[in-house]
Amino acid sequence: MLGSTHGTLTTDARRARVVACDDPRPGPTVHGRAADAGDLDVSGRPLHTDVPDLERFFRPESVAVIGASDGEGRPNTGVTRQLLAWAERVGARLHPVHPARPAVFGIPCVPSVADLPEQVDLAVLLVADPLPVIEELAEAKARFAVVFASGFAETGERGAAAQERLAAAVARSGIRLLGPNTNLNAFEEFRADLDGPAIALITQSGHQGRPVFALQELGIRVSHWAPTGNEADLESADFVSWFAERPEVGAIAAYVEGLKDGRAFLLAADRAARRGVPVVVVKVGRTEAGSRTAASHTGKLTGADDVVDAAFRQFGVIRVDGLDELQDTAALLARARPPRADGVVIYSISGGTGAHAADLATAAGLRLPELSTAKQAELHQWIPAYLNVANPVDNGGHPVGDERGRKIIDAILADPAVGVLVCPVTGPFPPLSDRLVRDLVDAAETTDKLVCVVWGSPVGTEPAYRETLLGSSRVATFRTLGNCLTAVRAHLAHHRFTDGYRSPFDEAPRTPSPSYRKARALLRPGQQLSEHAAKQLLRAYGIRVPREQLVTSAAAAVRAAAQIGYPVVMKASGARIAHKTELGLVKIGLTSASQVRDTYRELTDIARYEGVGLDGVLVCQMVEQGVEMVVGVGHDELFGPTVTVGLGGVLVEVLRDAAVRVPPFGEDQAHAMIDELRGRALLDGVRGRPPADLDALVEVVLRVQRMALELGDDIAELDVNPLMVLGRGQGAVALDALVVCR
Repeated sequence: MLGSTHGTLTTDARRARVVACDDPRPGPTVHGRAADAGDLDVSGRPLHTDVPDLERFFRPESVAVIGASDGEGRPNTGVTRQLLAWAERVGARLHPVHPARPAVFGIPCVPSVADLPEQVDLAVLLVADPLPVIEELAEAKARFAVVFASGFAETGERGAAAQERLAAAVARSGIRLLGPNTNLNAFEEFRADLDGPAIALITQSGHQGRPVFALQELGIRVSHWAPTGNEADLESADFVSWFAERPEVGAIAAYVEGLKDGRAFLLAADRAARRGVPVVVVKVGRTEAGSRTAASHTGKLTGADDVVDAAFRQFGVIRVDGLDELQDTAALLARARPPRADGVVIYSISGGTGAHAADLATAAGLRLPELSTAKQAELHQWIPAYLNVANPVDNGGHPVGDERGRKIIDAILADPAVGVLVCPVTGPFPPLSDRLVRDLVDAAETTDKLVCVVWGSPVGTEPAYRETLLGSSRVATFRTLGNCLTAVRAHLAHHRFTDGYRSPFDEAPRTPSPSYRKARALLRPGQQLSEHAAKQLLRAYGIRVPREQLVTSAAAAVRAAAQIGYPVVMKASGARIAHKTELGLVKIGLTSASQVRDTYRELTDIARYEGVGLDGVLVCQMVEQGVEMVVGVGHDELFGPTVTVGLGGVLVEVLRDAAVRVPPFGEDQAHAMIDELRGRALLDGVRGRPPADLDALVEVVLRVQRMALELGDDIAELDVNPLMVLGRGQGAVALDALVVCR
């Protein structure tokens, strides 16, 4: 089923419901404090979280290094040396702590945390067992701690138990902790000579951040690096939230193996979206093998990947696959100005290059507008008439060697339909390539439109690339066309998203609807509801169902059919029947009392033979001439309740054409779900059929979302299938429903 359950939440995302006074479960917390009603949606999940003040983590005034060493060949010696250099760069006082050393690198050592001469902002623990030290640091009122030690949740059950003890101690202490199983990336030497918007980096694996950190060598500023490790306390969401409010941060780049708390990450992404700060993420776990590896490395859940994808799209998080895409996309988004238009022009010296680039750009979803007749005539002043300049623009090569090259570029950028110019240079051909690059750089300095150059040389040592292109902060330079188009698509999509963004958390329901108590009374914990009871649940939330009666005799069936009106549908109804059609327990198109009477006997005989218990037989109104859809509720182990919409009917599991979202979401996302379906055109009417009532379908999705919010922790699975979407203005009818209670 599309609404299958994936298990229970294991983090703070699992919230006790606070919508009913008779619910005995304890209330949730927000970063350790008791949450009040204004903090929570109707499901009991937080609507905002506190943003930790991480200034003294990245720029401490005082640092303690517990386990500091300067002994030859000792593992801690190199770490201590790096921390000394870092403390000097940030202007922090460093205090080595070691019970048996009077001094480390000439700095007086104290034997224990209790002997520190001052309250420290940051304590770095270079010890195998950090737990007793955390308790000592709590007494000393340290603000932050970093635990490098491994052997925790990434190693299995025993390690996970040790990490839980560590996390509990940290929660009691009031200290904020990075790690365990982290490294020294936060204390790298960042270039201070670069200006402009910066990239802030978050990684759960230190090595995976190296390509982004190395962007500094290309003149792109990197301001922070948070290596989150196992996230016993501080997690990726905390750093996203804090980075989003830093004025110097132009984009956040992250390598994520698993999310500690799905809701916390979405709240952080929401904070970034409100501020227009792009978040670009490589998220491991697209495949089963990737999920297993991630779990063994960080001890985290990776979540169902389709849900992760959908949740990211809801909040504008840009998901890329490769580290090269991460660095290129983050670099562009950090530095590019908002687009003036979404039209992309491909400009090249080769017709073949232009055609290839145009194919790839179109496949990437970019819009390549055909230039106007007047603009083409203008370009043909400098480009031979036999060359195509409609878009892509092919100059034939020779014009780039003289003053015509700059005029062509300026003319393209002057077109109001053009927001992005992409120039692929497949290989160096000096002196023409050098002149072309100089013209592109000079033009970029005089326009607020985006100019992208793809330097395709495998060498990358040419002066045109190393000096001219990389010396410009206005030209976005790439080494592959694919990465360029990925970044441009993300750039345009990000600004479309943030320009119209409204936070769903602001409008999320905080109190239960009038439907809630009536609906909850219908639930049977641990059981599957009969179709009749499931439809009562839908009716409680205002979802239309056919006229129907539950009967327990043939005579009652005949009377019901007469009241409902022929033709009718008859179905066996029972709590343990999931696939009635396969068992022959559904009969449609019955037009007479004799057919109804015979069908009643047939259905009860089949049920008796199959050993299926019945609570009766449903006599239903027959609804035809619509598009069969499915709308459902599932439960994701990271994000909690989810809502799914897709093409329905008996082939739902074969077609697998569905879209999913994580509540809360608004009407715009309900429309977006429907637009993602491969079979979307069916709703517009095909082969003479009238258009379907799209507004009614959206309304059902939103009502099911309300059910997911209010009942999602009680419902393991809900499928409305088929939901018959009738012609425009005629509504939608839930013909069948399956509900499995948690």
